[in-house]
Amino acid sequence: MSRARQPPLVTGISPKEGAAWTKVTIRGENLGTGPTDLIGLSICGHNCLLTAEWMSASKIVCRVGPAKDDKGEINVTTKSGGLGTSTVSFKLLRPERIGILDQSAVWVDEMNYYDMRTDRNKGISPLSLRPSNPLGIELDKGKIPQKDMELTFPGMSGDFTSENFSATWYLIENHSGSSFEQLKIAANNLKKQATKKNEGSLAYVKGGLSTFFEAQDALAAIHQRLESDGTERVEGSMTQRLENILNRASDTADTLFQEVLGRKDKADSTRNALNVLQRFKFLFNLPLNIERNIQKGDYDVVINDYEKAKSLFGNTEVPVFKKVYAEVETRIGALRSLLLEKLLQTPSTLHDQKRYIRYLSDLHAPGDPAWLCIYAQHKWILQLMQDCRDEFISGQKVGVGALDPEGDTRPSALGRLSHSASLKRGGSLRTPRPSTWRFETPQQVQFVEKLSDVVIGQLPNFWKLWISYVNGSLFSETGEKSGQVEKSKKNARQRQNDFKKMIEEMTHRLVKLVRGALLPTTLPQADLSVYGGWENKTELTGAWLTQIIHTVRGCHDALSALEIPNDLLQVIQDLLLELRVHCLMVTLLHTTEDVKRLAEKEDWVVDNEGITSLPSQFEQCVVQMLQSLKEPLELKPGEINVLQLEQVQDQATELTVSIMKVFINSLEQLSTKTDGDIDTSHNISVDLSSPDRFPGVQEGFSPTSEQRLLIILSNCQYLERRTFLNLADHFEKHGFTGTEKITRMWECSDVCVHEFDFLLTRCTPGVRNYLKEALVNIITVHAEVFTVSKDLVPRVLSRIVESVADEMCVLCLMQCVSSFSKNGALQARLELCALRDTIAAYLNAESNASFKMALDALPQLHSGADKLLEELLNKFKSSMQLQLTCFQPSCIQPVKR
Repeated sequence: MSRARQPPLVTGISPKEGAAWTKVTIRGENLGTGPTDLIGLSICGHNCLLTAEWMSASKIVCRVGPAKDDKGEINVTTKSGGLGTSTVSFKLLRPERIGILDQSAVWVDEMNYYDMRTDRNKGISPLSLRPSNPLGIELDKGKIPQKDMELTFPGMSGDFTSENFSATWYLIENHSGSSFEQLKIAANNLKKQATKKNEGSLAYVKGGLSTFFEAQDALAAIHQRLESDGTERVEGSMTQRLENILNRASDTADTLFQEVLGRKDKADSTRNALNVLQRFKFLFNLPLNIERNIQKGDYDVVINDYEKAKSLFGNTEVPVFKKVYAEVETRIGALRSLLLEKLLQTPSTLHDQKRYIRYLSDLHAPGDPAWLCIYAQHKWILQLMQDCRDEFISGQKVGVGALDPEGDTRPSALGRLSHSASLKRGGSLRTPRPSTWRFETPQQVQFVEKLSDVVIGQLPNFWKLWISYVNGSLFSETGEKSGQVEKSKKNARQRQNDFKKMIEEMTHRLVKLVRGALLPTTLPQADLSVYGGWENKTELTGAWLTQIIHTVRGCHDALSALEIPNDLLQVIQDLLLELRVHCLMVTLLHTTEDVKRLAEKEDWVVDNEGITSLPSQFEQCVVQMLQSLKEPLELKPGEINVLQLEQVQDQATELTVSIMKVFINSLEQLSTKTDGDIDTSHNISVDLSSPDRFPGVQEGFSPTSEQRLLIILSNCQYLERRTFLNLADHFEKHGFTGTEKITRMWECSDVCVHEFDFLLTRCTPGVRNYLKEALVNIITVHAEVFTVSKDLVPRVLSRIVESVADEMCVLCLMQCVSSFSKNGALQARLELCALRDTIAAYLNAESNASFKMALDALPQLHSGADKLLEELLNKFKSSMQLQLTCFQPSCIQPVKR
């Protein structure tokens, strides 16, 4: 016979050793073109063809039979290649068999021993063997999950030995990538295997035909003996004796094997119980595992195990399984109660709240745990806010530290916000003053800061919890749609109004608590007992109110950053507006008090400009007031300018004018004080007639009443020319309106007129009889004013000259006109002309008119008297040249009125 292929060659076998009926895999070359080409297979001399499964030309799977040789080769024979050779060998292990009566320390596997007759190659039925590849083609395992297969084929199985075997399942699982041609080959292989099984059964019957005949002959002989005996029912017959023998044999066997069989039954029961426990150990150990995992806090493991047990045993009818599963449900019910308790426990973090809600959702807890958590957090935050107020009212809260209102005014609550957010809102970190400037923070300031801490610390998490509840992220981190997520969104839509009322209640509680501490008059009488009670606390200054405004603004900014609707935060904006107005009014009132006390600080030390430090102190006080109002008046997003409110503007202008009036009154009081009212530490007398009567005003100087008037007059001039103009600029820069009212108020004040009138009493004491006395007094005033401030000389002397001229006019018109003689008229005209010419630099329109009227009232000079008058005037000017030098107009311009 010609061969088209090479002889088979076996190059490997796995495993290389084993007991009888061990399944082995043979690998090599030219092992056949198909199942029909394989005609022979022996291992260690035993024919293994009946158990052989041809897989490919390089692979065959079979079982090793009970061969005589312990070690031997593997021989493969094919139609196309003939008898082959082998480069490997197989070692057959012969395990020691344990009898049923032998004791053993281990369980003996009850395997099926195949009693194959070695003299007949086809004497065994292949039905008991389970080929791993019944189709005879290469396996191509699919990647479809087992769960999907179970859902697609409910109640079926892909195991071909199962009663519920599904061929479609098997093909999808093992041959999803096989081609149609390969499946046709597999169908032919199945047909051949079926034919082969039928042939094997028939051969098995043919091979044992002689045994059947022998059994038939034996039964026929027994039947003949029984018929010949004819005494089947007679006592002592053969049948009876045989029955007795068999009964005795049975009783003897029972006696011999009763204990052994009892132990066997007990062992079988124990083994069956252990098999059940081992197979379902997950369920039996689940109650204890749940308890342990709860104690460790591994709630995820508990939930996963519970879901697995519920899917496997939730609808079981087995009593023992139902009993264990009921215990599992009891433990899960206790876990639900524990998780709900932890969820409603306060305080807790947002992360823990979300985690517990998700656990309760996975455990199918009744009700809506998420809404219960939101409601509990709402009540807890309200209670925290009220407890904060009660602590301070009861006096249990002590000062948290000494803070300077102009130092680090950033509230501690804002520390929760980032530094960049603080700078974005306009916040700043100020360097605190030295400890000598510190004092205890007022209770109201501490209360507002702690209240802000509570709101900023709790309300953001409360809002984020609601947002997670609305968008369903409480139940799904990825946001994927599920029944629980959709249910959460539906519940959130139904409870939007309830949550809005919660936010409104918390913001109104915050505002009412702050109003009760700072603005109790704005609360209804019924709310004062709940939110008031601060009557005995310290009245706050503008600096502390500024810090409170800063704190409340920070609280509002933190809540706005959460994208809470503005209509829910409008009540806080209204509170801020009233606090800003209150801070403005309190600051103006306190500044009025500070200005009133400035008169006590007057030291009468005059600088080079002829003024004391009083105008500078007044300006500094007002500027500091405006600077302290910079933050309260500053406009933040959503706020309005308080100075644009007509009522606030009128009140602010009125208080500002009041500040000016208070300062003017202080100047008047200083000007009217007597020498005894002045508190001086040095008693230094000043002689006004001395040539060096004003050598310089030094610290400790005790001025006379005239000098005080001059100093105050100099201060008034400086206020008019410099200070009030600067203050008007500052007011306009800070947004204040109505500065023209302040200017008009100063111009209408009579403080300067008062000082001028007082000075005139020294220059014109009644009717003057001699011109020189009047000039000396004027020179004296000139010296005093020049010593204080040379800029005041024209203004003061112009008023004095105006008064002197008016007095001279009155004397000439009403008293002396009718009694003038010729010489008297010359004398009077000489004195009037001398006085007029001497003080010509300080004449104004009024004084010129007075001199003219006085000269016109005098009789006319006779002929030749004009020349005499001129000579007398020149003689007078020459004799008093030194005294009249001060009246030279070289650097002094007269004041025009």
